Amino acid sequence: MTYQDIFTAELEQNKRNGARLVDVRERDEYVAGHIPGAQNLPLSELRGREDEIEPGTVLICASGNRSSQAAAYLVSLGKTGLMNLSGGTVAWSREGRELTGGEQP
Repeated sequence: MTYQDIFTAELEQNKRNGARLVDVRERDEYVAGHIPGAQNLPLSELRGREDEIEPGTVLICASGNRSSQAAAYLVSLGKTGLMNLSGGTVAWSREGRELTGGEQP
């Protein structure tokens, strides 16, 4: 079992199709700017909250590193259908796409 790396255009399509977006960065990073619609579940809090991740979830971080770690961990527990945003919020914003910030997680 594995997870799928996706890119920003694929994330747009997954968002339109109702995919759940989970940002695994720490709360301060999330509040500073995140992809609209993403919910925060920091990687540091993932252990013990794995049941909150369902198939079809897109995991997001700043670069794709922490989210790929989260995806690999969840796959090791038997989770399926997970996606990792390659390039993370950095790639998203580099393409001129909107980040939302300033709100409480």
